[in-house]
Amino acid sequence: QVQLVESGGGLVQPGGSLRLSCAASRSISIFYAMGWYRQAPGKQRELVAAMSSGGRTTNYADSVKGRFTISRDNAKNTLYLQMNSLKPEDTAVYYCNARTTLAENWGQGTQVTVSS
Repeated sequence: QVQLVESGGGLVQPGGSLRLSCAASRSISIFYAMGWYRQAPGKQRELVAAMSSGGRTTNYADSVKGRFTISRDNAKNTLYLQMNSLKPEDTAVYYCNARTTLAENWGQGTQVTVSS
């Protein structure tokens, strides 16, 4: 079982930035895909950004394209989500996800609140 621990959430004003981190308990090279999802109150969990193994392929939700960037540091076993130009509608709990051929792993989530 792989542990994923998110951090970096918080309260930010509209237009501000945050960087989320997802630290894995073991090498992230075992995952064929990693990504960030979010869930706002009363809404379904949705994909925000994802990255393939090695980082060659990324995809983003239309709502965050041009504002969010997903990246990974294999040496630190960490996945990141840089979030710029944040909007109130970005408010949600953000979850890290990592997949192997045998299992899907989730973090506990980190709250992001965008409000003035």
